[in-house]
Amino acid sequence: MRMSKRSSIYLAALGAAVFGGLGWAMFAAPLATTVVDAQGSMSVPADYRSSYEFLGTWAVASDPAQGSKELHTVYASPGTMAAFRSSGKFPHDAVLIKEVFEARTEPLTTGVVSHAEKLAGWFVMVKDDKQRFPDNKLWGEGWGWAWFDVANPNRTTSTNYKTDCIGCHTPAKKTDWVFVQGYPPLR
Repeated sequence: MRMSKRSSIYLAALGAAVFGGLGWAMFAAPLATTVVDAQGSMSVPADYRSSYEFLGTWAVASDPAQGSKELHTVYASPGTMAAFRSSGKFPHDAVLIKEVFEARTEPLTTGVVSHAEKLAGWFVMVKDDKQRFPDNKLWGEGWGWAWFDVANPNRTTSTNYKTDCIGCHTPAKKTDWVFVQGYPPLR
């Protein structure tokens, strides 16, 4: 089939409009829409382990026992790492998911090792540069904040980010409330 020059120009212009900037938004809707509803309620996306980017793992030391009592494994929504490396900031609608595991410590051939044993729950943060939910007590400081017990990834047990979440993140205030030093892929 032969195309006229005019048809070729039309298709090229259509392609530029659809696939250049404006059109991509139609095909790549923000992932936060699968995590946040219209009222600002959050949930844990079912497919994050296969579709999100792995950021890193933190070991929370046992006190005074040897080894770790918890392991925190953190994932970011696709594109978050590249955006952060480019700008030094988390992009609007970025989603961070921290799995919190109870750890088991035991001697192995490499030494005393702590490994993930039982999932306790998830901590979810959603970047919000637009302050979309000013009346929702789980949103503030540029983020949505929520803890989910392992029994229910669709309903948070957090009631107010100021009392339930921000206290642990205060030391990371200068890095947008996230402990970025624990995530080598961000460097």
